[in-house]
Amino acid sequence: MSPTVSELRDEIRVSVGRYERVESTAFTKEALAAICDAVDADVDTDQIPPKPEMRAGIREAVPDLDAGESDRPFRKAELVAISDAVGGE
Repeated sequence: MSPTVSELRDEIRVSVGRYERVESTAFTKEALAAICDAVDADVDTDQIPPKPEMRAGIREAVPDLDAGESDRPFRKAELVAISDAVGGE
């Protein structure tokens, strides 16, 4: 059975040193910044930038992701690729 979107998000959060969420939520800015650091995205996370900028950086840094779509949250297939990139299960 494949993991749910919520399970994938939690797996990614744990892999980048964040914590699991009880409820299913999109990534916080802090979690996106941690993912940017983990995948070596070309985004300055010292002062946390807007979510679309961080999603764009992640999409550019992770193979098999479409770098052109940063206005929306990650889809399940994208979460699988990100999980693989950050060393998730």
